[in-house]
Amino acid sequence: MIARELAVPQLSLIVLVGVTGSGKSTFARAQFKPTEVISSDFCRGLVADDENDQAATPEAFELLHYIVGRRLSAGRLTVVDATNVQSDARKQLVALAREHDVLPVAIVLDLPEKVCADRNATRADRDFGAHVIRRQRDQLRRGLKGLQREGFRTVHVLKTEDDVAGATVIRTKLYNDLRDQTGPFDVIGDIHGCRAELELLLGELGYAIERDDAGRAIDAHHPERRAVFVGDLVDRGPDTPGVLRLVMGMVAAENALCVAGNHEHKLLRALRGRNVQVTHGLAESLA
Repeated sequence: MIARELAVPQLSLIVLVGVTGSGKSTFARAQFKPTEVISSDFCRGLVADDENDQAATPEAFELLHYIVGRRLSAGRLTVVDATNVQSDARKQLVALAREHDVLPVAIVLDLPEKVCADRNATRADRDFGAHVIRRQRDQLRRGLKGLQREGFRTVHVLKTEDDVAGATVIRTKLYNDLRDQTGPFDVIGDIHGCRAELELLLGELGYAIERDDAGRAIDAHHPERRAVFVGDLVDRGPDTPGVLRLVMGMVAAENALCVAGNHEHKLLRALRGRNVQVTHGLAESLA
């Protein structure tokens, strides 16, 4: 058995994918809190008093999606324990994750068909026959290579019982989780291409500006403070490239944090060849 870490964002929607008998529920119990796991079987039981009542599947998944949505809106990691071998089922979950600005992750238990069939044979409530496992596995294999195209940010695939036994889920910090950062901060917004005025402001605040051999501002450092740029760096003013050069240098040197605004997003779309209206100062940035 080889130990393997499965990295997932600390706030994410984790979609378990695997045929019946692949061990999804056992894996979920071993890796996550009971309250983090939302099972389609459990939801069937809630709506029909029978976890195996397939006629209750539509209502069960309606309930599952509701619970998942409520958890994600509260900022809680959530695990969906269902076969999820059909692309339509996964599509709904990816859409739910995006609706709540959460990263979707797929953990696939792609175990051999015989292993899954042997496990189901020991369970009296799973007497639906090997053809069901075969059909589910065919669906899984057809969709396996396209999971990232479907929108899953990360895909982990476990192919053997040893893979599953050796796996450990590790929760990683989100890129935008900056709760450990402390001030004092200087919050600066709406620079709009005015590089000279930005340099003047930073100087007044006590930042020492660093320049390259051509005399261009490429960084600014304060012994006790950090700048936080809150968007609209570009457009309208005469030196958008100079503003970007300075701010990007400060961020790279960890002397500043930056959140892009609507003007930056529009400029990026234009630079990527998208059809955007050249208004509100965009012409100055593209000149």
